[in-house]
Amino acid sequence: MSAQGSFTLSKEERICSKKLIEQLFNGGTARSMSSFPLRVVFTTVERQPGQPPASIIVSVPKRHFKHAVDRNRVKRQLREAYRHHKQLLADAVADMPGKAVALSLIWMDGRHVPSGEVEYKLQNLLTRIAEKLRMQAVNQEEPQVEVRLINRTEHE
Repeated sequence: MSAQGSFTLSKEERICSKKLIEQLFNGGTARSMSSFPLRVVFTTVERQPGQPPASIIVSVPKRHFKHAVDRNRVKRQLREAYRHHKQLLADAVADMPGKAVALSLIWMDGRHVPSGEVEYKLQNLLTRIAEKLRMQAVNQEEPQVEVRLINRTEHE
């Protein structure tokens, strides 16, 4: 497995920039999908030299878990599941030169879920995102063809 395919989650792969967080949540290009109890908000961004193909931020609202120990457990589960399956996104982003993906993982349930289920749900979401990114890359590569309808009165 290459260095990009390693099963680590480095500091560079975590979103810390307020500017990028604002772009993720306030930007018009961000998309969202859910697989209960997870919601993912994602967008493509320009890739800087040395930047990983995907970066994440994990959020577990206090509304769902009042105790920090419970929120931290869920965050740990999400980070671990992402760490195991991040290669799905890296492969999809490889088809998009100069682009990277910014993800926000948001927990939407007030109960604990077994790690196996969290991993399955996150893998499902990452696969769906990878498909969307591949479709986006294919659509950008195709030349744009202008289609113009001709009225009969114009033609005659």
